[in-house]
Amino acid sequence: MAHYMQTATASQSDVNLGASANPHARPTDFDFLAVIGKGTFGKVLLAKLKADGKFYAVKVLQKKVILKKKEQKNIMAERNVLLKSLKHPFLVGLHYSFQTPEKLYFVLDYVNGGELFFHLQRERCFSEPRARFYTAEVASAIGYLHSLNIIYRDLKPENILLDAQGHVVLTDFGLCKEGLEPEATTTTFCGTPEYLAPEVLRKEPYDRTVDWWCLGAVLYEMLFSLPPFYRRDVAEMYDAILHKPLQIPPGKSDTVCHLLHGLLQKDQHCRLGAIADFLEIKNHIFFSHINWDDLYHKRLPPPYSPNVRGPADLQNIDPEFTREMVPNSVGRTSELGTSLTTSSSNAFSGFSYVSSDNGFL
Repeated sequence: MAHYMQTATASQSDVNLGASANPHARPTDFDFLAVIGKGTFGKVLLAKLKADGKFYAVKVLQKKVILKKKEQKNIMAERNVLLKSLKHPFLVGLHYSFQTPEKLYFVLDYVNGGELFFHLQRERCFSEPRARFYTAEVASAIGYLHSLNIIYRDLKPENILLDAQGHVVLTDFGLCKEGLEPEATTTTFCGTPEYLAPEVLRKEPYDRTVDWWCLGAVLYEMLFSLPPFYRRDVAEMYDAILHKPLQIPPGKSDTVCHLLHGLLQKDQHCRLGAIADFLEIKNHIFFSHINWDDLYHKRLPPPYSPNVRGPADLQNIDPEFTREMVPNSVGRTSELGTSLTTSSSNAFSGFSYVSSDNGFL
């Protein structure tokens, strides 16, 4: 399945979160070992910190590309969400961030069990119990974000990682919307085509239930190998999302069919989660055998082990990424011949961050 470009509208004004911290970290602190992901603004690399030999995923973003696309507000929102998500077991952790004149660096947990997308490509579909486990862990993470008045807006198998034990880790918060109260709506057109909710396509005001629509789409894909309204032609797919009834192939339990119909309800006001949000998901009969406290504390054994061989293992990372050469520029603090205006530099004021548990800095 193709990776479609994300779209979002951002403010054209510079983003200033206050005075920048002192630059505690530098690119030269790391050995950059392999490319493990890439996107519109840069790459994600496996890196080893020279000081202690620990491995991290370092997301390196090009400032000039961000500024050209006027996406600095979304990048800063991603940083803010990462800072708030440190306390949940199924959200990727940010250790610290820093910047050079040309680039922004997020130093994140290296989660090396592979993308859900990678495993789906290899296995085509999952059993119902396995899909239930992943859906419950993702729902727990989404429910936590909603409790912070954050909607995620880009749930898809590419953004769901498995850790070394096989637990879910949600990543990539670039399209998150902060400060959205439970009854509030927003209108930004953003997301990935296969997973867009009807109200987003209609360019109507939408609320946090867009995340529950996406959860339904991901669950459907885990069970049947393609998103629920998938068409090769994007225009046909949009028409299906807006107008075609949900078709569930035979062979699945009544409870999962009931959940899918609830999550993939085209009217957002009638969708499962519209009234009591995550509580409605938790209480659905499909999850009746899930002890949510045990789930949260990772006391439930994952249904699949990625068989990770060590902290630098790359076997579950798509070779599309790992066969790419690591750019020399990511390890340099300064690049001669590249200059940014003062205004551009100020666009990322306040980006630098160091968590309190990183005493080596």
